[in-house]
Amino acid sequence: MAAGLTEGQDRFWSPTFTYDRQDDGTVLMRQTGALTGYMPTLADYLDKWADAAPERPWIARRVNGGDWRRISYGAARLAARQIGDRLLGLGLGPDRPLLILSENSLEHALLGIACAYVGIPYAPVSPAYSLVSKDHAKLRDIAATLKPGAIYADDGVAFGPALAAIAAPDRAVIALTSPGGGIAFDSLLGGPTLRADAARASLTEETVVKYLFTSGSTGSPKAVINTNRMICASQAMIRDCYRFLNHQPPVVLDWAPWNHTAAGNKSFYLVMTNGGTYYIDDGRPGPGKFDETLRNLREVACTWYFNVPIGYDMLVEQLEQDADLAATFFSDLGMLFYAGAGMAQHTWDRLAAIGRKVTGREVLLATGLGATETSPFALACTDIQEKAGNVGVPSLGLTLKLVPSGGKLEARLKGPTITPGYLNDPERTAEAFDEDGFYCMGDALRPADPNDFSKGFFFDGRVAENFKLATGTWVAVGAVRAGLVDAAGGLLRDAVIVGENAAELGALLILSDSALRMPSEARMAALTDRLAAAAQAATGSAARIRRAVVLDLPPSFDKGEITEKGSLNQRALRQNHADLIERLYATDCPGAIHV
Repeated sequence: MAAGLTEGQDRFWSPTFTYDRQDDGTVLMRQTGALTGYMPTLADYLDKWADAAPERPWIARRVNGGDWRRISYGAARLAARQIGDRLLGLGLGPDRPLLILSENSLEHALLGIACAYVGIPYAPVSPAYSLVSKDHAKLRDIAATLKPGAIYADDGVAFGPALAAIAAPDRAVIALTSPGGGIAFDSLLGGPTLRADAARASLTEETVVKYLFTSGSTGSPKAVINTNRMICASQAMIRDCYRFLNHQPPVVLDWAPWNHTAAGNKSFYLVMTNGGTYYIDDGRPGPGKFDETLRNLREVACTWYFNVPIGYDMLVEQLEQDADLAATFFSDLGMLFYAGAGMAQHTWDRLAAIGRKVTGREVLLATGLGATETSPFALACTDIQEKAGNVGVPSLGLTLKLVPSGGKLEARLKGPTITPGYLNDPERTAEAFDEDGFYCMGDALRPADPNDFSKGFFFDGRVAENFKLATGTWVAVGAVRAGLVDAAGGLLRDAVIVGENAAELGALLILSDSALRMPSEARMAALTDRLAAAAQAATGSAARIRRAVVLDLPPSFDKGEITEKGSLNQRALRQNHADLIERLYATDCPGAIHV
C-alpha cells in the first residue's frame, strides 16, 4: 500500500462505461456518472491552500545550485496579489496578456499565478523560439497573434535579440535584473493590492488563464485558449483517476517545460489544486544534466513522478545500482507516468522489477493520451500492464468518439476540458471540430481488446501523417518509422517515411552520431544489410521499406521540420524534400539504397 493511504482507501478509479454504436461503425464511449467536485477558478484553489496551510511549501528551486528556496502558499498568494496589481497598473488585462519567454523558474511560477489570480491571460512559449531560432519568425507570429502588453525573460541579455525582434512602444519588458529601459522583477513585489483584489472578485470559470501555443508543425503556432473551467475540470478528472492524490498532498519533482501542457497544466496545477509541493528540477535527461536530477531525487521523495522514456532509461540504471536511491525514490511513490514517446520494453520490465523489490507490490507505470486542446488529461490507464503503450480509457466527464478512418479508429473528444478554440483564428478553430462539436485529435487508436473497449487503447499513429500507396493500401507512418529505426540497430536517429501514391515505400534517413563516425563505405554496407533484413521481415507492402537515402542536412527548426519538442514533422519534411524524393523514385539518385 502506498504511503499516505490507510486500509480501504482507493488508489485508483474503477470506471464503468456506456456505449453508443452507430451504423457507420462510429462508437461513442463515456464513463457512467457525472464529473463534480471542483471549484470554478484556480484563484479559489490558491485561496483555499493559503488559508488552510499558509506555511506549507508550494514551490521550490535550488538557489545557484545550492540549498532549496521554498515559497509557501501564504507567501505565494501575497506575491500573486502584489504582482497582479502591478501588472494591471501596466495596462495588462484580458486583451493585453503577458508573454513569458523563459523556462521554468520561481519568478515564472509567481507571474503565472499572479496572472491567474487577477484575470490576465499569460502565454509561456518555448525558449527555443528565442534562443534556437535564427530568424525569430515563429516568435514574431506569436507576438502578432497575442499582442502582449508585456514580455518577461529571466535573462534580458541572453533573450536580447528575441526581445528586440518583438519590441513595441507600448510593450513593457520585465527581467530578473532590469534591462535597459525595462522593469526589474523584484520591483513588482510589495505595494498596494486594491486593483488585484477587485479583479480577483470578478473572475469566473470562463476567464482565460493562459494561451498555450502548439508546435507550429503545420504552419504558424496556434494559441490554444485555456479557461479556468478547462483546467479546474481537468484536475477534477485527475483526482478521480489517481485517487491517492485525495489522501496525501502531492510531492512532485519535475524538469519538463511549462510551455507544454503536460507540465504546465497537468503537473503544475496537480500540485497547486491539491495543496502539494512542486520542486523545480534543473536537471534533464541528457548528457551533463542528469546528475542534477539524481541529486534531487536523493532528497525529494515524490508521490507522483513523470519523465520521458529516455529519462527512465537513464534512471533505471541508477536505481539498479544504488539501493539507497531506490529506497527513497519508491518510499512515498503512488505511480510513475511516462509520455512523449514509446517506452522500451526492457526499461519497462526493469522498472517494474525494482518497484516490486523495494515496495513488495506492483507500482503503477502508466501513460495516457491528451493534447494541448484537451487541458491535457483525456485518456488514462491505471490497470497494471505487462507491456508498455496502453493509453487507457476516457476520463470521467469526457465522451470519446471513435470514427472509422482509413482502416483505423480516429479519436475525437467532447467535454468540459476541451478548448473553445484558438485565439483570433476562427478558420482553424472550425477545422478542429466536427459537425457534432467533437474536438478532432488527429490520433488513431487501436483497442487492446476489440471486444472490450474498457481494456484501453494503444496509440495507432497520427491520421495526418498517414498516406496511401498506389495500391490504395494505407501506411501507418508512425509504426513503420519506429520499426525502421529499431531495425537499424543504432545507426539511425530518425527517419521520414515516403512513398505516397507510389508502388512501394521509401525513407529519408537521419543518421545517429555513431553512424556518422563510421567510414562511409562501412556505414553504407551496414545500412544496406539492416534495411534488407527489415524488408525481409516486413509483413506487407505497407510496412516494407524498399529504397532509402540519407539526408545530408539536419531537420530545420525554422522550416518547421522539427518541433520544439524535438520530434520530426513528417509532412513538412516530405514537402520540403520533394525533389529528393522524386529522385529517390527515379534511377539517378546518388547514394540511394535499394533492397
